[in-house]
Amino acid sequence: MIAILQPFIPHYREEFFNSFREKMPTDLFCYEKQEVLKDNDFKEGEANVIALGSFMKGPFVLYNPFPLLNKKYEVLVLMLNFGHLTTWLILLLKPFLKQKIILWGHGISVKRYVHEEKHPHILLRWMIALSDGVWFYTKKELSVWKGFTPRINGHALNNTISGVEDILRVQGADKETLREKYKISQQRVLIYCARFNEPGRRVDLLVNLIENTSPLAFAFVIIGDGKLKPDFSGYSNVHDFGALYDRKIKDELFSMADIYFQPGWVGLSIVEAMSYGKPVFTFNRSVSVMQCVEYSYIQHDYNGMIFENMESCLDQLARITDEEIVRMGNNAREYVKSELTMDSMTNNALTAIAAFKTSPA
Repeated sequence: MIAILQPFIPHYREEFFNSFREKMPTDLFCYEKQEVLKDNDFKEGEANVIALGSFMKGPFVLYNPFPLLNKKYEVLVLMLNFGHLTTWLILLLKPFLKQKIILWGHGISVKRYVHEEKHPHILLRWMIALSDGVWFYTKKELSVWKGFTPRINGHALNNTISGVEDILRVQGADKETLREKYKISQQRVLIYCARFNEPGRRVDLLVNLIENTSPLAFAFVIIGDGKLKPDFSGYSNVHDFGALYDRKIKDELFSMADIYFQPGWVGLSIVEAMSYGKPVFTFNRSVSVMQCVEYSYIQHDYNGMIFENMESCLDQLARITDEEIVRMGNNAREYVKSELTMDSMTNNALTAIAAFKTSPA
């Protein structure tokens, strides 16, 4: 039996856990109260979880280890986070435990990525060395770590979202009909769908783009809420839908859009966009424009565009053709079909578990 530790279960992750548990007996432990989801503008999932007592102070977490150390669990999947003090204790006690310990995480800090992809944090290296193996979110992070530790027992899950297969099956209504329904007359429609709770999303660049494109030629569809959300009411070409979980409406909004645009901190939201067949436009990862690990899913001029600066972004938007947008959108959808389905993520995790179980202690 497997035990997996998480802070809480948002809606976009529940399908993975439910699918995984259908194929392997698993208990899911959460150390944060589900009310935290609302504070972070998440929608709550419906996966059954076991509450775990914890104490948190800043980046540090102490959770009750004893339920996890039950002998019925052959494998513990803990978080690759060096602020989890209890995880350090479990790793240090590993020689006395008859359990395999897997660490699951980004592999590289989003905020420190530019530095850590060349010099991984010493504490992460130590955690990984003490474990039996690692679940990485993406192939890129696995390849980075293999460059430093060639014999690492690592597996990439290809992080994705709940409901991705349903989105891939969406047959959108006629784009012009939808634009008429939502009173959008502009030739080019960009859509943004992410929470406004992280400075790294660089919403200032989104506003900059809105202010430097013609309101007669470009429309912007905004989905998402959060404490850092700007007031879009003053822009006649911005259509703000706030927090939106109605799949039918999202299907329509994405279907009528041409391009998914998110300046920074691109993560699982781009999987949703690519599933709808939308090319992803964003900016190059740097110290000032941070990107999540899913950024590696974007291949420039194949399923999206990655810009060095606002000038190049504006120039490309002015010149890009419908044919180029359709080509990249089709490639985006095909990439999701081949790499980012929930079946693929679940099977990658199950394959990894089998490999960990047979690996020497």
